[in-house]
Amino acid sequence: MQKEKRHNLMVKDVIQQLQQEVAIHLTQLIEKRASDARLKEAMLYAIQSGGKRIRPLLTLAVGSAGTSSNEAALDLACALEMIHTYSLIHDDLPGMDDDDLRRGRPTVHKAFDEATAILAGDALLTLAFEVAANANLQAHQLVEAVKILSTASGMSGMISGQMKDIASEEVTITLEQMKEIHREKTGELLLAAVRLGNLFIDDAKMKEAFVSYATHFGLAFQIQNDLQDVCWTSEQTGKETGKDSELSKNTYPSLLGVEGAKEALASEISSCKRTLEEVEFTPANQQTKALLVEFLTYLEI
Repeated sequence: MQKEKRHNLMVKDVIQQLQQEVAIHLTQLIEKRASDARLKEAMLYAIQSGGKRIRPLLTLAVGSAGTSSNEAALDLACALEMIHTYSLIHDDLPGMDDDDLRRGRPTVHKAFDEATAILAGDALLTLAFEVAANANLQAHQLVEAVKILSTASGMSGMISGQMKDIASEEVTITLEQMKEIHREKTGELLLAAVRLGNLFIDDAKMKEAFVSYATHFGLAFQIQNDLQDVCWTSEQTGKETGKDSELSKNTYPSLLGVEGAKEALASEISSCKRTLEEVEFTPANQQTKALLVEFLTYLEI
């Protein structure tokens, strides 16, 4: 569905349509390229496991404020979702968090086997860069897109955060140290989502505001995730709860208490709202604002 056709739809309808487009495109990209049947099955199992698709939605929402073609933005959005999904597959492995459930279903290494899970994750990671490199973009945009994806997911981003998170288990760290871990482990991919969308925007002030929004959103996202582990049931989260405490992980509730963590979450959500209020949205990109405001409801606890 083209951007102009979405303009008159209610925001929840737009989100549902975008989620469907992302899901369909992800499936098509894997179906086209994966040659081994079992590998393809594992990749599709992981990529079709549901979720809100917040990262690709952020890319598409921000990109729609500029001159994005739906095709190019969708390719970048799906590339990012592939990287996120690979990280979840590997996160769940016995050598990492050793989780049996993800979104209410057996994790990939439980549904298949550990070796297949590792290879499915590897395949999604490398396919992401193939998809991004073949997006219908100008050369400088392609280079920047690959740089955004590699930096956010690599040794100075998500991987670094995961390593620091493992090293901090059973060790008391400060709140600032924990924020740094989560900025890398969780925040960098959310920031990448907005930076990919920013490739289609010329307004420097708007781009800066969207980056600020993503920074606060990423922190709020992690705080909410930590709170879910202590406040929600396994049925609500779709995965085992209480694992953070079991692994002696440093979390916002463990450092601030549940109420303190809730206050921190509310503060970050308020910062997101203030950032959007500072942006001069035109009538043509009011939908972008509506989507970014709606995404904040995902952070409620």
